[in-house]
Amino acid sequence: MWDSVAWAQGTSGSAGTGGGLLSLVPFVLIFVIFYFMLILPQQKRRKQADAMLAALKKGDKVVTASGIWGTITNMGKETVTLQIADTTKIKIQKEHIARLRGDEED
Repeated sequence: MWDSVAWAQGTSGSAGTGGGLLSLVPFVLIFVIFYFMLILPQQKRRKQADAMLAALKKGDKVVTASGIWGTITNMGKETVTLQIADTTKIKIQKEHIARLRGDEED
């Protein structure tokens, strides 16, 4: 009699483990959705920004993250000197360059 009770308890315990794994499926799905909708696009944008910063050269017309328009006059390892007016130059970090200016008017 005690053997049948122990066997019944053992089988119900193993069924509970399967139910525990099944309850993790929604969390895994949420992580997968976050990965494809948030993490992957952000990594792609970061790679594009790194490629743009690596391709910068003297004479490029750029816009900084704060909205300052300028022309690169000098390039350092981590800094860039921008000419923002005829006699005004500023030194900024390379990472603060947001984009290249096209053929836009000044």
